[in-house]
Amino acid sequence: MDIFKKNINLIEQVIKISKEAGESILEIYNNPDIEFELKDDLSPLTKADVTSHQIIVKKLKEITPTIPILSEEKSNIPFSIRSKWRIYWLIDPLDGTKEFLKRNGEFTVNISLINNKRPIFGVIYIPINNHLFWGAKDLGSYEVQGDMEPKKINISEDIKQPIRIITSRSHPSEELNRWLKRINNHRLIKKGSSLKFCSVANGEADLYPRLGPTCEWDIAAGDAILTFAGGQVITQDKKKILYNLKENFLNPNFFALGNQSLIEDFLDLS
Repeated sequence: MDIFKKNINLIEQVIKISKEAGESILEIYNNPDIEFELKDDLSPLTKADVTSHQIIVKKLKEITPTIPILSEEKSNIPFSIRSKWRIYWLIDPLDGTKEFLKRNGEFTVNISLINNKRPIFGVIYIPINNHLFWGAKDLGSYEVQGDMEPKKINISEDIKQPIRIITSRSHPSEELNRWLKRINNHRLIKKGSSLKFCSVANGEADLYPRLGPTCEWDIAAGDAILTFAGGQVITQDKKKILYNLKENFLNPNFFALGNQSLIEDFLDLS
């Protein structure tokens, strides 16, 4: 199914939805007192997560009523049901809740469309500065700053030294630290949320190693944007990540990278 050819306005509609969700997040973010609770996995949940989720789900149902939706905030759909889905929306209404609570602005709205176990479209919106990235199969990936025209983006083909490695700001990993010690010449960049995928996709970073837990909704939109910008997200055994294959949503360790040559240079070190 080429859903974009059947509905050429779909991308613009989803972008609009991501911005509406982002506006709702900012209203709460700008409140001096942000309350939160801890979910079962001890990750924080705020009113912003819930409000964004409600907006995205409501609007997606309006524009694509036949496509099911899986959200971080409503992920208790039995595998016996969702395993039958060929195409579905996968969303993270507020990616980077820890960054949201730290008030550093590095949080995003992530919306992706999965078809046959792989993302074919993804939007990442950064509410704090009205900055947006999107990518779609056969169309490429784009960056939109404010009200400016979309700019096509591509990964950096020219790998210079030191290599630019981008890692999580709030999720340290001993395994990652051990891996980094094996890299002789690198510059470390730290960012929160799915911004790391965007930085590799537009050539600002070369490699994002994630040697620690993530869930499918954390990475799907970034996977799409990076893939359609010429990069890839692969596991430590050099395979693409497939979605909705099992009961839980945990991803294996992965590397999000630009230049193909980085696979042989760095994955074997892991």
